[in-house]
Amino acid sequence: MPSDTTLLAFDTSAAHCAAALFCDGRVVATHVDEMARGQAEHLMPMLEDFLARKGKDWSDLTRIGVGIGPGNFTGIRISVAAARGLALGLGIPAIGVSTLDALQHLHPGATTAVPAPRDMIYAQTPGSEPSLLAASDVPDAVFSDDPHALIAALAEVAASAEAAKADRPKPLYIKPADAAPARDTAPVILP
Repeated sequence: MPSDTTLLAFDTSAAHCAAALFCDGRVVATHVDEMARGQAEHLMPMLEDFLARKGKDWSDLTRIGVGIGPGNFTGIRISVAAARGLALGLGIPAIGVSTLDALQHLHPGATTAVPAPRDMIYAQTPGSEPSLLAASDVPDAVFSDDPHALIAALAEVAASAEAAKADRPKPLYIKPADAAPARDTAPVILP
């Protein structure tokens, strides 16, 4: 990775807004605001304040790193949309990093996992694609219990990625949405 990389990484795929600043070849700061909802309204002001407190501005950035999931459907879309918009507006690459890859950066060789609904987990063994499994089927899975370490790992993975080969980040959905149409009878429209 180039030593002149200045990267802002962020993630809203869990119950938080998390950010990390990578420059001078290392993560120099992280910030996490725990929150169950409201990430869409909170993310951009938090990032702007985070950069300002570290003496940086949007124009100092050479790339963006973003968490692409798995995790909360809406949260993933918030981060990915923000990253794509910032990358386009700033003319810099955005690198998508899965939570599972960031965890494997912290725990090489481990099966990493993120909780999923209904006693399931999203899990990934090194060198394989992520999958949805029963939590009981992977008793040795490693989960993240430190959002600061996780966002720092996400930033390190994004900083080491080859920007020229990076596609625009897109959400990592391991299973289709489980939303169902409304069960209420549609209203009658009068002429």
